[in-house]
Amino acid sequence: MLALDIRNVNKSYQNFQLKNVSFQLEKGYIMGFIGANGAGKTTTIKSILNMTHMDSGEIHILGKNMVEYELELKQEIGYAMGGVDFYTRSKVKALTDVIKRFYANWDNETYSNYLRKFKLDENKRIAELSMGMKVKYSIAIALSHGAKLLILDEPTSGLDPVARDELLDIFQGLVADGEISILFSTHITTDLEKCADFITFIENGQIVRSGEKEEFKESYLILNGATTQLHQVKDRLISYKINSFGFTGLILAKDYDFSWNMKAVTPSLEEIMVYFAKKEVVYV
Repeated sequence: MLALDIRNVNKSYQNFQLKNVSFQLEKGYIMGFIGANGAGKTTTIKSILNMTHMDSGEIHILGKNMVEYELELKQEIGYAMGGVDFYTRSKVKALTDVIKRFYANWDNETYSNYLRKFKLDENKRIAELSMGMKVKYSIAIALSHGAKLLILDEPTSGLDPVARDELLDIFQGLVADGEISILFSTHITTDLEKCADFITFIENGQIVRSGEKEEFKESYLILNGATTQLHQVKDRLISYKINSFGFTGLILAKDYDFSWNMKAVTPSLEEIMVYFAKKEVVYV
């Protein structure tokens, strides 16, 4: 069963467009959603949550159309961002007492269990929580009303490496039983190297590629060659850099020719993003 099924979503603004955005997230997995700032991640997430009205397209969550079943499906969705920045003077308990009224399946026992697991003190004010604790609080809220799809928008941004690693372990633990699915939007690609099962890459409002993480990375290659060899491959490179040792460029693996006799390695997610952002010769 698909946790999330996005079909040909289009949305136009004055200076930006989502163009036929389509991808699917299977139940029980983590999908990393990557792209540079302004690429369309936030607009896509707002479309999923029906916070912005699509010009065309369909979004299905757990097999149901989001537009038709919005109120029902929002009981099944948990949304967490990099921090809770509202009602900062309120205590955690007071804020929870307000939030839980919106959810028919709220479970106080589950909520209390997550408070203990995440070591959250509900008598603290929101302003007293660290950034990591704010994210944990958002996740505790989401899981306490039985959310089956978690949408995480830059949840680890600004966290120190220890706090980030702890959260990544939590995310992996959540999907372990196959009931919860996570769409994880972030620009910190090293986090996705650790925890994501699938990757969806958006650029300039269009999906470049979506697939299993290792297959996604292996569909590209980083080439290293002498400057005199550049003319052989220039037309096939997505982008490249020239330095004192020669050139380095990104190419689709299917376009690589072994007769070129150049060093070729599988790129990281970050390298793929960087080279797509360049898309022109850069001297370094």
